Parts: sequence; C-alpha cells; structure tokens
Amino acid sequence: MATPRVPAMAFVLALFATACGAQPSSAPTTPPATTTTTAASSPSSTSAQPTAEVPEQLKFTAKTVDGTNFDGASLAGRPAVLWFWAPWCPKCQREAPGMAKAAKDLGASVTFLGVAALDQVPAMQGFVAKYDLKSFQHIADTESAVWKRFGVTAQPAYAFVDKNGKVDVVTTQLSEQDLRDRLSKLT
Repeated sequence: MATPRVPAMAFVLALFATACGAQPSSAPTTPPATTTTTAASSPSSTSAQPTAEVPEQLKFTAKTVDGTNFDGASLAGRPAVLWFWAPWCPKCQREAPGMAKAAKDLGASVTFLGVAALDQVPAMQGFVAKYDLKSFQHIADTESAVWKRFGVTAQPAYAFVDKNGKVDVVTTQLSEQDLRDRLSKLT
C-alpha cells in the first residue's frame, strides 16, 4: 500500500514558504504591516519604588538559546526591540549583520532581544555564532509561543517597545536605515 507522501510534502513546502514571508494564495495580499498596543493601567504598587507597567505581550518567560531563563517583563519601562527570526530564513540571514551592528551601536540605550523559532536550538545557536549576534540575548521560541503573543506569523518581524509600554509590531522586512530610524524614535 502506497503512503500519501505527495500531499504531505506539499503541506511541508507550503508551511516553509509561508514561514519565510511568502503569502499562501488564500491569504490577503496586503496584510497590515504594523499593529500598536499600549500597556493597560494597573493598580498602583504599595512599594516606594515605582514599577513600570508591563504590556500584556511582555508577560512571558522563555529559555534563551544558551539555556538560561528569560522574563519578558524585564523589558518593561525601557526601550526595546524584539527581532523575530529563523535560522534558515534568507531574509533573516541578510538582516543579521545590520542587527548585530545596530545592537553594538545602540545597545546602551535600547535593549535588543532576538526571538528565534521554526527550528531546533542547535541551528539557532549556529545562526547566532555565524552572524556575530552574541551582543544581545536570543530566545529559543521552539513552540512559537512568543511569536503568537505578538501576532507574528512570518519572519523577519519586529516589535518595538517604548519606555511607556507602547508596542509597535512590524511584520515586514526593514532596511538597515528603517531599523535605525525606528530605534532612534525609541530613545
């Protein structure tokens, strides 16, 4: 009895094409490029130190590609950019040198966080090493849970978080200059 390999292979190819930014034929051809949310008001704290409101999207915990724990709430109250990428994605590979340079140049004023998905941890570690991205942390989002929190369905994508908790998600590829322009608005 023959196995249904052709439909399974077609599904896998469609999944990979969609994951690297291609739009399936049934999807809208012009998806919204950005979405913005703001942190909800929270009750005041009883401690003497004011605490930053944590946007809903930053309420997550994950493991980094190096196996350490990461708490998304640690990004609240300061400018940050989350870069959503996959190791095998050609667009991400082209963007990686620009991200590395931006993180080295602006890392003192903006927190950078890579959010890797759609592959296994060893491939993610190899990508970080190959493109010299060790100047900032990268989450191993093997279940795409963080991607889902931000509404990201394809890479590359970005989430820019300002110090007040406003989150701006960009679901299109950015040039190095566009990235730097958006980062400068956070500081």
